[in-house]
Amino acid sequence: MAIESTDVEGNENGSKKRGCGCTKQDFLPEQSFQSCKSYLNALSNTKSRLKDRLLARSADHVELHEIRGRSQHEMKKTLNWWDMIWFGIGGVMGSGIFVLTGEAARNYSGPAVVVSYFISGVTALLSVLCYTEFCVELPVAGGSFTYLRVELGDFIAYIAAGNILFEYVVAGASVARSWTSYLATLFNQDPSSFRFHVSSISEGYNQLDPIAVGISVIICVAACMSTKMSSRFNSIVTIVQLIVLLFIIIAGLTKAEPQHFSPFSPNGIRGILKASSVLFFAFVGFDGVATLGEEVKNPGRDIPIGLIGSMSVIITLYCLLSATLIFMQPYNQIDVDAPFTLAFQAVGLKWANYIVAIGALKGMTTVLLANLLGQARYFTHIGRTHMAPPFLAAVNEKTGTPVNATIIMTILNSIVGLFTSLDVLANLLSLATLFIFSLVSLALLVRRYYAGGETTDSDRNKLIGFLVLIIGSSIATAVYWAVGNNRWIGFAVTVPIWFFATLGLQVVVKEARKPKLWGVPLMPWIPSTSIAVNVFIMSSIDSASYIRFGIWTLLLLVYYVFIALHASYDAAKYTTGTSAATVTNPPLRE
Repeated sequence: MAIESTDVEGNENGSKKRGCGCTKQDFLPEQSFQSCKSYLNALSNTKSRLKDRLLARSADHVELHEIRGRSQHEMKKTLNWWDMIWFGIGGVMGSGIFVLTGEAARNYSGPAVVVSYFISGVTALLSVLCYTEFCVELPVAGGSFTYLRVELGDFIAYIAAGNILFEYVVAGASVARSWTSYLATLFNQDPSSFRFHVSSISEGYNQLDPIAVGISVIICVAACMSTKMSSRFNSIVTIVQLIVLLFIIIAGLTKAEPQHFSPFSPNGIRGILKASSVLFFAFVGFDGVATLGEEVKNPGRDIPIGLIGSMSVIITLYCLLSATLIFMQPYNQIDVDAPFTLAFQAVGLKWANYIVAIGALKGMTTVLLANLLGQARYFTHIGRTHMAPPFLAAVNEKTGTPVNATIIMTILNSIVGLFTSLDVLANLLSLATLFIFSLVSLALLVRRYYAGGETTDSDRNKLIGFLVLIIGSSIATAVYWAVGNNRWIGFAVTVPIWFFATLGLQVVVKEARKPKLWGVPLMPWIPSTSIAVNVFIMSSIDSASYIRFGIWTLLLLVYYVFIALHASYDAAKYTTGTSAATVTNPPLRE
């Protein structure tokens, strides 16, 4: 493949380098990696560099200009609010309702899956509001990585970036595998019949799915060609998808059996919340839409309309669709792999399952497209900071798209999608997503209540104290719930601490920064609630997912200490010319 990259340390004039194939300079152009001696010298300074980068915060103008300029070519500003709405709906709708509704209803919540969808949707909407303010203020491709880098520092941003990679690879692989399941039902085959079983590979990874790889490659080609063309394709397909969803609701309700809603919650509140943690997958995608901010014509108008408007539509449709499914079939008979298709067969509308399967394929195709667009733009900006190989930062001059990042992410999606089963992927995705959403909400509180050079030491210390109480009480509430104690005395302590900490932040600490174009209302209650609810839902995720999450984070730390720390240190040093810090705002410390 053709590689375009920008040297930061190895080529001080920042000229564009073009060639066929990859060289070391494409991956490690920084001064620390130019020779064995320079790398050993960098490793010997790990402690001082880590201290420098740990809380170093980037500045808005650095992200908007200097860092973005490392891509050499600009992404084309071709999107408006109409495009953003359809990207929002297309990027989310289809992933959850066609993938996990069956599993959530049958195994966890029963008919109360409607409530589970509502809880997950409201939780996601709180995060959408936080993302929207950031996206309007910082319309760059880095999305949450950029927001955290500006407010919480390089290190936190890096950990989030690694989990963003995890989140999007898992999302792409999950939907690609579900695409195969619905294609099989379209041909009256079992949902797993188009996969190949390999007995020599561990269970959960032994159902090989070459069709998932094929659809991922086709989406990659479309994403590389043009963002505007991708938007038009997405809009058309999503409109068709909405027509199909309305058909599902109307046709399904003609076979409604109200008695299927009894018992409403067979596993109680714990089953509802467990389902919510799994179904959070259904709302993954809107954060990827935020990465399109760099290509939006009027961020102050188009982004809020697009993100908030699309999420409101999605929550409503998900609740209606899940209710329709329960009306058609008892929850304990719902198929886990293709719930809607087989539900129509069960009620005697076999002809309808073809329309449902086609609609599902269309919906998951737009999800795959929006997912890949978000992935590529995240890693374009991460590559700009040199926390990932800088050749990912290249923007193609002709198409105005990040071709290198798009291809690399497709390869990763395809590898995971080929091997890994859906149940393994879903919980991993929800955990990584909730973790990142919580960090973005925390970052927004920091942004509003702390400004370097303006906030007094007293207010800074109060802010830190209130944030510790908000986070600590949220974790304590979640842990108390997770241990299975049915008494309410613990909540009578932790919830008031959260409430009064949030109230104290609002009353005692002076707000340091007002949003210029659009801001989250009810500050600080919405981001504080977002943190509490995200953490609470995380308590319902199984321990195996936490173990995998911990292993992945440990691997990220190893890469950071040996590679990313030194690469980003050199890049920051080059940007400022005299200092390794990229900040004009000092960190939250003396």
